[in-house]
Amino acid sequence: MNILFIAQRVPFPPNKGEKIRTFNQLKYLSDMGHAIGVCAPLEKTEDVNYFTELSSRYCSNINYHTLSNKYFRLLKGLFKGNALSVANFYSSNLQTKFDEMLSKYEYDVVICTSSAMAEYIYKSRVLNGLSNKPKLLMDFMDLDSDKWQQYANTSAWPMKWVYQREAKLLSTYEQQITHDFNASFFIADAEVELFKSQINGSGKVLTMGNGMDTSEFIPASVAPNNEAPVFLFTGVMDYKPNIDAVVWFVEQIWHGVVNKYPKARFIIAGMNPSTLVKELEKVSGIEVTGFVDDILPYYHQSNYFVAPFRLARGVQNKVLQAFACGLPVISTPMGAEGIDCQQGKDILIANTEAEFLSSIDKLEQDPAFCELIKSNALALIHEHYSWQGKLQVLDDVLNDKL
Repeated sequence: MNILFIAQRVPFPPNKGEKIRTFNQLKYLSDMGHAIGVCAPLEKTEDVNYFTELSSRYCSNINYHTLSNKYFRLLKGLFKGNALSVANFYSSNLQTKFDEMLSKYEYDVVICTSSAMAEYIYKSRVLNGLSNKPKLLMDFMDLDSDKWQQYANTSAWPMKWVYQREAKLLSTYEQQITHDFNASFFIADAEVELFKSQINGSGKVLTMGNGMDTSEFIPASVAPNNEAPVFLFTGVMDYKPNIDAVVWFVEQIWHGVVNKYPKARFIIAGMNPSTLVKELEKVSGIEVTGFVDDILPYYHQSNYFVAPFRLARGVQNKVLQAFACGLPVISTPMGAEGIDCQQGKDILIANTEAEFLSSIDKLEQDPAFCELIKSNALALIHEHYSWQGKLQVLDDVLNDKL
């Protein structure tokens, strides 16, 4: 098949959530012998090199264009009554590039990576005129309308109004997409169920989970020899759920940790730390790395991974990475959402300071239990989270088996 991805960003290198997911999809399909095209906005000039490398390894054709000024895009979307996340990724120039690809190549399938990219389908001047229209697939990944509603529920005016507006507009847009596309995917069963509970009927909506590259994320060959426990959190650190998670952990939990383990450290590793995140370095034991070329050494030098999410949707790749690296994970229920793990077997679930501290003490004081958690989580990854297994549903949809 000839398959075109219309993506939010160039899906290479696979170093953040949606890029990891899209990259593994196109790699999987390329390895199966399909011809892959990619059309995406050009965010930074250095992304040209990433497009080129992607093309040389996995894609038969690519196209891209820079976006206009972000504030102009958002203001235009506001005045037109569009969802801002849709306006943020739309470019008339990229629309032209997308339509050129549809005209030049006979695509059997077009895959949109997030609801925002559906705009290129709806505004296409070429698509409806094609004699053989491609199958349209939507990878929502997460239920974004619910994410924005969570933001609204925890924000004050005027951002509360902005987030509420976004949630309402995206909810309507998501419903429209599921009716107009051949199939749509979410990462977790819980999101599929939530989405279906909010609407009266929909098109084909399926779960396509995230996998893990166990050749890239592996346990340390030698356990770290830290004088006190080292905790880790990874992610893009200007993303609101990540900011909220680490700030809450430091403000609500960390003082209790250092009271018992004075030399404990908490490493926050990831690009673009916000001002709020940078401020955390003023607290004893907190390290904020900013962008790192290789995240694996941070997993290997840490004792535990924390996932203190209070705002989130879908499966957290960082938790799967921690499992694959042999790190015990202490998480809120939201951080473990969509992952087939069990409390006290593969992961420790905590909501309050007392529960987090109790979980830490249990791991510190019972080495056998700690090793059991690590080995169970690692086995879970190898048995149930291969990309090939998770993407079987995509192959089934392409071949009309679902």
